[in-house]
Amino acid sequence: MVDGPLRHPLTGDLFDSPVPAGTGWPDDPASPSTPVATSADDVRRLAVVDDLGELDARVSVCSACPRLVAWREQVAVEKRASFADQPYWGRPIAGWGSSAPTVLIVGLAPAANGGNRTGRVFTGDSSGDWLFASLHRVGLAAQASSEHAGDGQRLIGARMVATVRCAPPLNKPTVVERDTCRPWIRQEIALVASSLCVVVALGSFGWTGALDALAAAGYVVPRPRPRFGHGASAELAQDSGHSVTLLGCYHPSQQNTFTGRLTEPMLDDVLGRAARMSRPPYPNR
Repeated sequence: MVDGPLRHPLTGDLFDSPVPAGTGWPDDPASPSTPVATSADDVRRLAVVDDLGELDARVSVCSACPRLVAWREQVAVEKRASFADQPYWGRPIAGWGSSAPTVLIVGLAPAANGGNRTGRVFTGDSSGDWLFASLHRVGLAAQASSEHAGDGQRLIGARMVATVRCAPPLNKPTVVERDTCRPWIRQEIALVASSLCVVVALGSFGWTGALDALAAAGYVVPRPRPRFGHGASAELAQDSGHSVTLLGCYHPSQQNTFTGRLTEPMLDDVLGRAARMSRPPYPNR
C-alpha cells in the first residue's frame, strides 16, 4: 500500500484514493458542490432531475449505502498488488456513453478493481475486455478495448449502466442496497427512453433491474413476466406506441467465459442483434 497521491496512468496527474469530486479525473461528472445522497430518502429525492449530466454527477458521489461505501473505499486504499501504483476512483460509477442511445446495456455492478479503479463501468477488468471487444466487432464501440476513463474509447449510439452503482463485496449487493440504488437507474432509463430501441441485460440481475426500470418509465411488461436466458427477448411498449426490445445475454464474467458457458460468438450474436435492431428503419417510431 502506497500512502499519498498517485499519478493517473493516462494523464500523469496526482490523485488521492478515493478521488474527491471535481479534482480533474477524466470524465468526472461531479463538482465539489454536487449534492450527495446519504440515505435512501436522499437518493429518491436527488434522482428527480431532468438533466442526464446532473444525474450522472449525483450518482457519482452517492454515499447512501454504508457497507458499499466502506468496501469501495477500502479497496481503493488497499488496492490489488498489480495496481498498487495507481490512484483508485473509489466512488459510484455513473452511466456512460451516448446521451440519446438506441442501445442500452445493463449490468450488475462495477468490479472492485475494474470500474472502482478506473472510473468507468466495465473498464479495466476481464469482463470489460470481452464486452468492449464484442461491442467493437458489432459496431457499437470505437475501440476494441477500454482501459481507463479518458482513453479515447467511445460508444456509438449506445450507453451502459450498472443496476447497482458501487462495487459490492463478492459482487453481491444486498436487497436493501439494490432497492436503495434503484431510483438512479429508473431515472436514467426514463431520461433516455425516447431514443431507445434495444436494452441488453447482462445476467439475470441486469434483466430484473432493466424490467423494473422500463416498467417505471411506462413500458408495459408482458404477463407472465419474461424470464431471463441467453438470447431471450421480450417486447415492451408504452401507451404512446413506442416499443423497446429487451435482450438477455450471459454476463461476460470469468465464471462464464472460462467455463465456455459464454463464448465470443454467443456474445457477438446478442450484441450484433442489438446493433442491427437499433438501426433505421426504427420499428414503431
